[in-house]
Amino acid sequence: MPKKNKKAKKVKSKKKFKLISLKPEKVNYDKIRHETSVDQSDRQVPYNLRQSGPTKVEMLISTRVRKSPYWHLSMKAGCWRATVYNRIYHPRGYVRPEKGGAMVEYAAIKNHVTMWNVAVERQIRVKGPDAEKFVDYVITRDATKISTMRGRYVILCNYKGGVLNDPVLLRVADDEFWFSLSDSDIGLYLQGVNADKRFNVEIDEIDACPVQIQGPKSKALMKDLAGDQVDFDNMPFYGLAEANIGGRSCVISQSGFSGEAGYEIYLRNATLYAEDMWNAVLKAGKKHKLMVIAPAHHRRIQAGILSWGQDLDHETNPFQCNLGYQVSLSGKGVWEKKTDYIGKEALEKMRDQLRNGDKPYKLQLVGFELGGKPIDDYANDFYLISNSDGGKPVGYITSPWYHPEKGTNIAMGYVPYEGHLSATGFPIGNLGKKYKVHLPKKYSSKAVDAVVVKIPFTQSFNANTREVS
Repeated sequence: MPKKNKKAKKVKSKKKFKLISLKPEKVNYDKIRHETSVDQSDRQVPYNLRQSGPTKVEMLISTRVRKSPYWHLSMKAGCWRATVYNRIYHPRGYVRPEKGGAMVEYAAIKNHVTMWNVAVERQIRVKGPDAEKFVDYVITRDATKISTMRGRYVILCNYKGGVLNDPVLLRVADDEFWFSLSDSDIGLYLQGVNADKRFNVEIDEIDACPVQIQGPKSKALMKDLAGDQVDFDNMPFYGLAEANIGGRSCVISQSGFSGEAGYEIYLRNATLYAEDMWNAVLKAGKKHKLMVIAPAHHRRIQAGILSWGQDLDHETNPFQCNLGYQVSLSGKGVWEKKTDYIGKEALEKMRDQLRNGDKPYKLQLVGFELGGKPIDDYANDFYLISNSDGGKPVGYITSPWYHPEKGTNIAMGYVPYEGHLSATGFPIGNLGKKYKVHLPKKYSSKAVDAVVVKIPFTQSFNANTREVS
């Protein structure tokens, strides 16, 4: 059962700060170089560690990249910047920096309720008599334990154990699963896996597009939207339900890309009915102070939620990015899945190496608290990390942001793996170890102190298996 929602509290920083994301930063591109001292020798393609800073370019909007059914509605809501995700244009900012920027959006998700256009999470449907068998083969978790009308956070690995995708998996019927994708082309991959039709299933992208409803007032808003169609008071974490929103057929999941209370609304036939559902949410959300915002990366970093392509990719194995529990299933180091799946041999070999005290990879994802002026926007680069006495970089930051309640910057990043294991046998960082982080000049003119801390930085409303274990 989800925890009871507490009365929302206003966000209070321990110290006030001025937004500095508008400050221009001069970069001498002739002096930029890739940092080779960070050991990425176990990767075929290393992360680009050149510190190029903000780049003065404009995104080209054309027909080569898809516009989602909600694109025009995001424009109407004030979207001013975007990126590309799953080959779809992805809104990533509504409040302009001169009006407070992303931290205004942060206050909205902490105090009220927000709606995000996340139609970029392509829905890949696997349907047919062998649906469960096929899904069980491509994910590391046991698909047979996923009940109908329940969802799960899962990972798909390649034969080397690299994480290809970490979607939310929805089981909407006994013979039908939806992969709600993070940023990689798993739809084509899944069709390739079944190119010889070994499994009696059809694999297609469907016209179902989600929005996320996140924040402490999300349940109240969902009750107003769905009425007695859904028993939200007894809906479990990752529970699914069918409902009409704005008169249109939707699947609702209690889940989301933040540590706040929240839901996802998957609108069927979204190309036809986008306005009906979206406008119904806006109308019902007025009394709850609903705000349309970009995906809340500041809040997901606090929760230790990973962003594929930023915190991990297909050359990252689950153990080095805090996803080992996805392989052991229970989060307690108990290996229960007996059936074969893609990546099993490689992952079980890594498990045995870790148990024997070996180091099967170079770098480990860890959490940091670090100094410097408040980081109030997305990082342009992977900021470099040196040992506490300085010297050449040994690692890099993937996801930094300012934590208003803690009054300090926080981040996730990679440093050399030193062999530390948790009580349940999963790799962790060397808690308490100190480093130096090289931030852009607008945040600090010199390397700042950083210390390895536990992830998550803030407990989630619905604690997941990783947090519990």
